[in-house]
Amino acid sequence: MSELIEALAGKVDAQLHAAVRRVTARAQELAYETDVAALLGVCRTLRDHPDLKFEMLMDLAGVDFLHYGRDDWETEGATRSGFSRARFPQSARPDPDAPGRFAVVYNLLSVSHNRRLRLTVRCPDTAEPVVDSVVEIWASANWFEREAFDLFGILFRGHPDLRRILTDYGFIGHPFRKDFPLIGNVEVQYDPDKRRVVYQPVSITPRVLVPKVIRHDHRYEPALRDGQVPR
Repeated sequence: MSELIEALAGKVDAQLHAAVRRVTARAQELAYETDVAALLGVCRTLRDHPDLKFEMLMDLAGVDFLHYGRDDWETEGATRSGFSRARFPQSARPDPDAPGRFAVVYNLLSVSHNRRLRLTVRCPDTAEPVVDSVVEIWASANWFEREAFDLFGILFRGHPDLRRILTDYGFIGHPFRKDFPLIGNVEVQYDPDKRRVVYQPVSITPRVLVPKVIRHDHRYEPALRDGQVPR
């Protein structure tokens, strides 16, 4: 399978050259990254060139890299795999307001060649993340882009009907952003006097939920739980 992946990578590199950059992926996957300015041209080439023929956009998703590489694994021990450490040292961690916090990922399928490819583009402006819409290239992007706009606040330039698709029209914020409060910003309820749904500030008290840890060892033997010492 790796030979097939490398063969496909050679075809992509031959047609797109410096317009895309190959990124690390699993052994059975092929992933590339491109810039916002080159996005539409790259997508059209991936769809139309006979050696590629990625006719289907299977999925489109937004990504928020706000906490990527910054959070430590809080455990009692440390291993070489990274427990109790972050991806970046404290002194070298990226600025959360730097360009590239938000990204859009396109998962493509070539029905003609039975191949898959993942393409990622980062939004250069974190305050107002904008990329070009690919609805004219893949019609299935219509609702996918609306979902990414609704949940992440990513804007798609040229989309024919960019509005919320999962949350309510009066919803405040974008719930999949890493800095969105878990309790939300507003709550809704039906007002029998007004005979309609009304919005009001959230009444939930923020609290930390600590999961219960169950360890299967000798401390949980029935005799010990009953206060008896086994003989």
